[in-house]
Amino acid sequence: MFPEFPELTEVQREQLQKHRDLLLRWNQKLNLISERTETELIERHYYESLFLGRHLPRTPLKIADVGSGAGFPGFVVAVQHPEFEMSLIESHQRKAVFLREVSRDVPNIKVLAKRAEDVQERFEWVISRAVRYHEIRSAMQKLAPHAALLTGDVTPEDLVGFLWQEPIRLPWGDRRFLYVSRETEEQPTKKQHERCQ
Repeated sequence: MFPEFPELTEVQREQLQKHRDLLLRWNQKLNLISERTETELIERHYYESLFLGRHLPRTPLKIADVGSGAGFPGFVVAVQHPEFEMSLIESHQRKAVFLREVSRDVPNIKVLAKRAEDVQERFEWVISRAVRYHEIRSAMQKLAPHAALLTGDVTPEDLVGFLWQEPIRLPWGDRRFLYVSRETEEQPTKKQHERCQ
């Protein structure tokens, strides 16, 4: 499983496989994700999340995943990068229960069962797989100075709130892109950001 990501360890592969198995069981009652073939499930949910994880800085980071749902991309990125401290933000209480259950053995994850707008904590990065970016933009801006976003065929002008690097087309699926914010002089440094907490 996950042959396109040979850097994953056996333990990481097992954690992702466990997530997939539990997701398919819970999905029968909770509708965590829409029905897909096995290939679509792996590519759309796991590969996209791992692809995002490859484009984050390779240093310990404090990250929030807004609207985590079934744990994409946050759960997958946390498994991929055990040095990250990942908060999965999910306001839907039953989905939050799933996230707590599936992340029980992943020590660098915590679940925040609340709306992103109500989270007072601050982070270095915020990530999301946005269906409706305009609904989470202000919360993302409030939570962190840097962002990475998996989304459909949009333009940077549609994604106001951050200054974005050139969008990266995902190798899987049609018209899917990764947007990663770029460093600017206006954005706070890590030390300034820590002083705000």
